Amino acid sequence: MVVAEPSELVSLDSNFLVAARAPASAEGDQLQRWLAQGTSVQISAVAWSEYLCGPVDESDVDIARSILTRIDPFAEADAGLASELFHQTGRRSRSHLDCMIAAHTIRRGGLLATLNIQDFRRFEKFRLKLVRI
Repeated sequence: MVVAEPSELVSLDSNFLVAARAPASAEGDQLQRWLAQGTSVQISAVAWSEYLCGPVDESDVDIARSILTRIDPFAEADAGLASELFHQTGRRSRSHLDCMIAAHTIRRGGLLATLNIQDFRRFEKFRLKLVRI
């Protein structure tokens, strides 16, 4: 795991965004530091969809949108890489969304901020960089 530098792109997993919205959370403090440093903080459209599954209300969505630099589309190249990751990590049932989130981050050369470190460690050998907070 690595520490994010201000010039790096940080991609949030939906669970990190949920935790960051909790009062006095370590994730919220870290998110504020990244934003103050000018770090680009985005979320993939895949992770954003997970976040919208909630439970969230309209004000949660508005606040989350205001925090994020960008909600980045999931591209064709991401789909190809996600399927490769799925096949190379054992075709685990219910792991395809993690493969999609990992692929999106890898292709952009960013760092992934997630609470599910164990679920994403298997992608580190494929160049996924996980953020340490």
